[in-house]
Amino acid sequence: MQDLNKVTVIIPAFNEEENIGQVIEKIKDSDNLDEIIVVDNASTDRTAQIANEHNVKIVFCKDRGKGYAMQAGLYEARNGIVVFLDADVKNYGKDVINILTYPIINKKADFVKSTFNRKKGGKVTELVTKPMLNILYPDMYKFSEPLSGMIASKKSILEKLQFEKDYGVDIGILLDVIEMKIKIEEINIGDIENLSHTCKTTETMQKMSTEIIRAILKKYRKE
Repeated sequence: MQDLNKVTVIIPAFNEEENIGQVIEKIKDSDNLDEIIVVDNASTDRTAQIANEHNVKIVFCKDRGKGYAMQAGLYEARNGIVVFLDADVKNYGKDVINILTYPIINKKADFVKSTFNRKKGGKVTELVTKPMLNILYPDMYKFSEPLSGMIASKKSILEKLQFEKDYGVDIGILLDVIEMKIKIEEINIGDIENLSHTCKTTETMQKMSTEIIRAILKKYRKE
């Protein structure tokens, strides 16, 4: 039986040499934290080397795509609670892991989806994702940040899911756990600034939107 009092944090990372170190340092003293795994998702910079200097476990994933990296990290996780964090957030609070895992440790939830006070970005969420969810899932709880990649879950739940491999992975996970009818809690983790969100081109946002719409329609058609 998996220990629900210990936490593994998994950080998928692609070319995050400038930020990965400070993410690790922010969370390394969190309560119940037993393991940090950085998944180097075919980076071409020094992401893995810098992460290794901070004494965390490094997993290499050669298949490019966040979903591939998440599954590679999950396979290596040794604890009953798993937290996924984005590697491109520069201002996590020191208590972010405690906030995300508290509902699970205290048996109030099986899966925790983060919301946050956004500084920039959010166009794909507001203009694509939420309208799609409103149309196809009108009775669903209205998650503030349905695309948030900062989540906590019992590992046993995540192991039952088939992750999308691209930008659709986060919404895919959310829709799957809703379908499972488990206890889900949305919790605010404070101010967040995603470095990559400040420089997304129209082409990149179009690609994200396409993959997110594809994932939503895929889950909807399975119902």
